Amino acid sequence: MTNTAPPASPTLYILAASAMIAYGDDEPGKDVVASALGDPNGACYAHAVNVFEVYYQARRYAGEDAAQLAIRELDFQGVEFRHDLDRPFWEQAGRIKADHARVSIADCFGLALALRLGGQFLTADHGELDTLAAAGFPITFIRTDAEFRAWQAAQQPGRTP
Repeated sequence: MTNTAPPASPTLYILAASAMIAYGDDEPGKDVVASALGDPNGACYAHAVNVFEVYYQARRYAGEDAAQLAIRELDFQGVEFRHDLDRPFWEQAGRIKADHARVSIADCFGLALALRLGGQFLTADHGELDTLAAAGFPITFIRTDAEFRAWQAAQQPGRTP
């Protein structure tokens, strides 16, 4: 007897800048992002505004070559960069921003993409997004704040988290 079950639906992951940076900088939560990137039944997306955040932060702190390398690595890992900007899309992003003012504009675009595609928004940003996750938005946190503070303290001896 052969298995006639339909193939599993792909899991769609939408990466926030914080998730992409954690992956590239070997921060806590990198393993969650790596699992998404390696999921044989999954696909990873990032909105251009979130990719912009990765680029500008890498360029600001490490220079143009590092910024280009960060973007090439994401592309190499199979992250599909999306450029959605039609009216229904930016209206959805605008509704998120209007209703949740503390959320960054980039995360509003990432969340709008997650809603559009029916995927999970992977992020490290608890401060801005805990209330949205509690309200039912499709958010998966890649780490706890405590994990990040402990990691930061280990990177900077002499500082307390």
